[in-house]
Amino acid sequence: NQSRVSEFILVGFSSQPGSQVLLSVLFSTMYLVTVVGNLCMILIIRMDSSLHTPMYFFLENLSTLDICYSSVITPRATLAFLLDRRSISYKGCASQMFFFSLFGTTEAFFLAVMAYDRFTAICNPLLYQVIMSKRLCVFMVMGSYLSGCINCTIQTGFTLSLSFCGRREIDHFFCEVAAVIRASCSAALGRELVMLALCGSILVGTALVVLVSYACVIITILQMPSAESRHKALATCSSHMMTICLFFGTTFFMYARPGAASSPSRSNTISVFYTIVIPMLNPFIYTLRNKEVKGSLIKQLKRRV
Repeated sequence: NQSRVSEFILVGFSSQPGSQVLLSVLFSTMYLVTVVGNLCMILIIRMDSSLHTPMYFFLENLSTLDICYSSVITPRATLAFLLDRRSISYKGCASQMFFFSLFGTTEAFFLAVMAYDRFTAICNPLLYQVIMSKRLCVFMVMGSYLSGCINCTIQTGFTLSLSFCGRREIDHFFCEVAAVIRASCSAALGRELVMLALCGSILVGTALVVLVSYACVIITILQMPSAESRHKALATCSSHMMTICLFFGTTFFMYARPGAASSPSRSNTISVFYTIVIPMLNPFIYTLRNKEVKGSLIKQLKRRV
């Protein structure tokens, strides 16, 4: 009695029909700010030769990734709210799952790589330029994307191997893996546990790299003789630490806890934060809390004026 599903219906946030236009305006505004903010960050870094360092190389790639990450979800969700067209084709859903998992996993590895960069800069300053060579930086970026590609291939292939017999509704505003698993008529518990183990291992692994790196950084900072040097070292890490708390806090709550795939309404709300809000906030966090970026921005504006 099973037939191949040609399309799905995304029913996330559909219980409040009066708020659909508001959600559409809100999502489109946040997406516009995300794209403009991250593009400005990329341009600032590229136009100022003093920012051509490993730290800003990773930050430039993070901004590019945030644009891609948000673009997978937000434009389509905005149109769905505005036009009330919630259907998505089977191939469209598969593509959305693939790229969402790719960019989300890659961002976790990026943040771990950036934490290692700060560890090297503060704990081994004399060897920093030797260790963080351009070749290693490119290798780390490519390795992050490769890891994301492997994970998203496994997750997407695993999810689409499920049977979908009649029920086409996905209780989410995009094709998120856990939500698609819930929509299948296959036994979901084992698959939810596999997804939990896979996502949890990636999150725990990258978070451990971050925690160990910053534990060493904090110990080194506390041992610095002058208050000025301690303040300067903390200033270079504070923006990244804030981004880490936002990203890992929301994703841990979504994927690395028991019952992560069984709370649809809560998942919808939290997903807005790590798919739309965090990519929008990142350029502001790194601009407003970074003297070098602010100085470069002011210099570029004065030059244009």
